[in-house]
Amino acid sequence: MGLTDNMRGAAFMTGSMTAFTLNDVAMKMLAPDMPLFQAILLRSLIVFVLMIALIRLQNRPFQRIGRRDWSLILTRGAVELLAIFLFLTALFNMPIANATAILQVLPLTVSLAAAVFLNEPIGWRRIAAILIGFVGVMLIIRPGTEGFTIYSLYALGAVICVTFRDLAARQLSPDVPTNQVALVTVVMIGLGSAVASFWSPWVAPTGNMLGLLAIASAFVIGGYIFSISAMRVGEIGFVTPFRYSGLLVAIIVGFLFFDEWPDFWTLTGSAIVVATGIFTLMREQRAARAAT
Repeated sequence: MGLTDNMRGAAFMTGSMTAFTLNDVAMKMLAPDMPLFQAILLRSLIVFVLMIALIRLQNRPFQRIGRRDWSLILTRGAVELLAIFLFLTALFNMPIANATAILQVLPLTVSLAAAVFLNEPIGWRRIAAILIGFVGVMLIIRPGTEGFTIYSLYALGAVICVTFRDLAARQLSPDVPTNQVALVTVVMIGLGSAVASFWSPWVAPTGNMLGLLAIASAFVIGGYIFSISAMRVGEIGFVTPFRYSGLLVAIIVGFLFFDEWPDFWTLTGSAIVVATGIFTLMREQRAARAAT
């Protein structure tokens, strides 16, 4: 018996989250030997080459983009660069499961920001879910306790940046090609990290470092492809909750590669964030059906 569209979409989303998490593993392994901005720059160069090859294979010519969309694309790229810096700084200095768990609040923050800045409707149940989700994040961060580090705030800053990145993407015209948006973002990240690398030391990459960069770049491309495929098949309300599989993968690889295991409060906060995120997505799906 063949897979349904929903099951294929769920598999694509799980593959996307797994690929992005394994990219994080490769980048985290680079942390002791390579400066942050050098790692981002070299990964961006590899990703750029792979994306150009992919666009060539798809045989899709570049399209003309209007001024309004260009401003949104450039804003999105700038915020993405800041998000990468904040998240990788957190990732290099804290357990991968903790950093990934904080990112799981994104569906909640995007829903709240869309209501505040784009006037999208949001009911009291989803507002309550967002507030409870933030309680879960506070259990993970635990400010004022021994488990708190400044890098938890870096991860939270990455959440804020990604939220505004998604708001910018949400306002793009429907005819703007996704591959062009992604390519411009990669170029901006490469240029930004190149400028920043002037103020940090530079090391000669070894074969092992280049191998890790190649692995990270391949998983980034795979994550993009799988995430796009996930949104093209199946129902979004069914497929999207599978993004939380990334947290499970992060816990497993954190234990296998870095001998890290989340404590009780991190696991509890993660469960709260995931539960409220799934509830929010279910409410959005139900509202969409009611509107239809």
